[in-house]
Amino acid sequence: MPPDTKKYNIAVAGIGYVGLSNAVLLARRNRVVAVDIVEKKVRMLNGGISPVHDTQAQEFLSSGELDLTATTDAAAAYSNADFIIISTPTNYDSEKNYFDTSSVERVYRQIRLYSKSAAVVIKSTVPIGFTESLQERNNDRNILFSPEFLREGQAVRDNLFPSRIIVGENCNRQRAEAFARLMLEGALGENIPVMIMPSTEAEAVKLFANTYLALRVAFFNELDTYAEMKGLDSRTIIEGIGLDGRIGTHYNNPSFGYGGYCLPKDTKQLVANYCNVPNDIISSIVAANRTRKDYIARKILEQKPGTVGIYRLTMKIDSDNFRHSAILGVLRRLKETGANAVIYEPTLGEDSFWDCRVINDLDEFKRVSDIIVANRMSAELSDVMDKVYSRDLFSRD
Repeated sequence: MPPDTKKYNIAVAGIGYVGLSNAVLLARRNRVVAVDIVEKKVRMLNGGISPVHDTQAQEFLSSGELDLTATTDAAAAYSNADFIIISTPTNYDSEKNYFDTSSVERVYRQIRLYSKSAAVVIKSTVPIGFTESLQERNNDRNILFSPEFLREGQAVRDNLFPSRIIVGENCNRQRAEAFARLMLEGALGENIPVMIMPSTEAEAVKLFANTYLALRVAFFNELDTYAEMKGLDSRTIIEGIGLDGRIGTHYNNPSFGYGGYCLPKDTKQLVANYCNVPNDIISSIVAANRTRKDYIARKILEQKPGTVGIYRLTMKIDSDNFRHSAILGVLRRLKETGANAVIYEPTLGEDSFWDCRVINDLDEFKRVSDIIVANRMSAELSDVMDKVYSRDLFSRD
């Protein structure tokens, strides 16, 4: 794909993990304006401070090498843009049994108030068929979909060294190639595969990829449940399985279940997309995740602890996010039985959470806890291993 020497004006709607990582990537070679309704995020970004926990994002922001500003003024940002990226959150609505795409549609309508010609690139995760539907409902063929494959805390790195760049486009391949080129030129990786495909297929890639990862998590968690109940060594079994090159040693570390920004909602959305489509595996992945949390909570309660200590609520090591984290599911189950729980989570900044006392002093937390529940292990717990319950076998996410 030949280089493009033009410097584009790009707006990014939403300064979360996805929005920030794209803004940083594209601002290496283009003029980027990040738009958000949260003034604190805007002030932080303009002050060279990352509004989300991402070490590499902070390094780039501190370097002063990016042509990146932030604003709450959508009109100014959108009216002069060549490309506008929508990266707002799309949470799964359990009542509607579908993604809540209202934030994407709201931003899209706002964009078209100020710009009729900019190419809109949806980076938010959406149901299969959403982009084509949006195009048809608005008679707008200038909409693309480009899925993200990012990890919390490493979003910028994953954008700089992507496994692939995918752009979904239904009407104008040259426009899709132009956006793919922008992503490619901002990246640092080499020999990055680029795929241009219809938007609906690109949406399917995102949901099926994340559901497969959830499948691996669920599989090794069920293996671990079996081994623990039968008195077998989970680690030895998993290591033996992983030596098969067709299986490998990735995504095989037992946990309390999959969680975080993407896997819980993406798996549920794919199940919803399977309505009237025969399946057994896809729907069972979501059920398996619930079963795992039920099992973990039951194993904790079997020890009859007076006080359960929950060590960290965050989903992953070096993350500040605990939305939909697996340990929250376990904590909810413990609370439903009336168990007394305390929490150690230094990122909270609160005295209580879910009617549980938050203890910021780690030594006090260790002292008052009869059992310490840790989804992921830490060297901080090495002196109280006799109290710790965890299924983390390899000390990694």
